[in-house]
Amino acid sequence: MSANRRDFLKLMGAVGVGNLLGTESADASAPERSSDDWLGMLTDLTLCIGCRKCEWACNDVNGLPNRPLEVFDDQSVFERQRRTDAEHFTVVNRHIPGEPGAKPVYVKVQCMHCNEPACASACLVAAFRKTRTGQVVYNENVCIGCRYCMVACPFSIPAYTYDKAFAPVVRKCTMCFDKVAERHEVPACAKICPVEAITFGKRRDLLALARERMQHESARYVNHIYGEHEVGGTCWMYIAGRPFEQLGFRTTLGTTPAPDLTSTFLSAVPLVLTLWPALLMGAYAFTRHRDELAQTGEAENAPTTREEG
Repeated sequence: MSANRRDFLKLMGAVGVGNLLGTESADASAPERSSDDWLGMLTDLTLCIGCRKCEWACNDVNGLPNRPLEVFDDQSVFERQRRTDAEHFTVVNRHIPGEPGAKPVYVKVQCMHCNEPACASACLVAAFRKTRTGQVVYNENVCIGCRYCMVACPFSIPAYTYDKAFAPVVRKCTMCFDKVAERHEVPACAKICPVEAITFGKRRDLLALARERMQHESARYVNHIYGEHEVGGTCWMYIAGRPFEQLGFRTTLGTTPAPDLTSTFLSAVPLVLTLWPALLMGAYAFTRHRDELAQTGEAENAPTTREEG
């Protein structure tokens, strides 16, 4: 990554404006505080069979490192609990109940697309935003790499591309925003699921579907829709046949939106502290670029030698 003085000053200016304006005013099309008309997903964990086809489809549609579909039949990955990372926006984990004879439960993990996303609230330059249709998306062109989003997320989802030292970005599921918004298609994971464990639609309709299933088959499900109220509600929700705390879900998050819990603290953080990561990054890039120019100049001015026969 190269940077000149003008680029460096533009970077610092963007950080300052982001702090002063906040994330809400950074996007003129910012959605209302909450809306059940947002699009979302409902995962029925009583149906998931752990085939991992959703993992393959997610990697394929997002241009992530991928392998042939049959490779995802490998069950050895279930020997440990995985989390999403920069090369895997969705993963499936297996949870084995304690009682003998009980069937394993498979849990798909990805961004929850919170109604009031903590990542957007914590971002200094509005690199994250909640779209009018409900998805939480990311703009790598304005990101300064502070990684506050990773700290703020109550579900530990945003992942950093540490392997790209000079062009790092934050990666996560976007609920196939481009496919949905531009081509009006169903997200890849829902489209490929062979048992229809993942349903895509409006949040209000998904909640109605979840309640209908729980009412008609009360013995099959626990009486809770995970994501209906957690941290103010999410656009990705779950129903299950076992308590969610047994399935790796965080059940102590409460119902208060995460930004409400952090806004007082963030407003008290001195501006110089929020600017410091960007300042160091910009100074490093500017110095590196200057050194590269100096080395190029030395090479051009170096005397040439000619072998004499």
